[in-house]
Amino acid sequence: MKNFLSALAVSAVLVSCSKKEATPVPEKADTAKIVDSINAARTKINDSIRSKNHFKDFSGPHTFTHNSIKNPGSVHFEKIKGEADHYNIKGDIKSGKSYVHIDGFMAVVSDKHMNFTGNISESVAGSENGKLYVRRGTKTFMSKDGGKTYRLQDMVNGSGFVEYIDIHF
Repeated sequence: MKNFLSALAVSAVLVSCSKKEATPVPEKADTAKIVDSINAARTKINDSIRSKNHFKDFSGPHTFTHNSIKNPGSVHFEKIKGEADHYNIKGDIKSGKSYVHIDGFMAVVSDKHMNFTGNISESVAGSENGKLYVRRGTKTFMSKDGGKTYRLQDMVNGSGFVEYIDIHF
């Protein structure tokens, strides 16, 4: 029995210590290159989505009016490259000594709303003898006619009177 156990132990050692057949290990692909190429493709797709307008394109000149100034003026929307629905805008209304000047950034946020950030300065002869009034910061223009006209929602001027400043498309 002693010999049998010894033989069994020796055979177990021989079997466990014998060389196994080498199986070929498949070469691993360079995962960093794959991940980088996927990220580059995703970035390209995301940039193309980000740069497309979600709303109507407002680029170009448009009519700019003030209810106390007889003649209409013009405001120009210039689309910012690579950004959806964002514009740099600049425009004027002038009639005699009265004027309105708008200069800033416009973000279209819905079919009915645009957020303007910048300055709107005005001097209207019929309002405190043409005293200068400047609106600064972020203001909202809203449309109630399906996007044909957007009206500034900060309607009270420096004299406390309501006025209508509109952009017509």
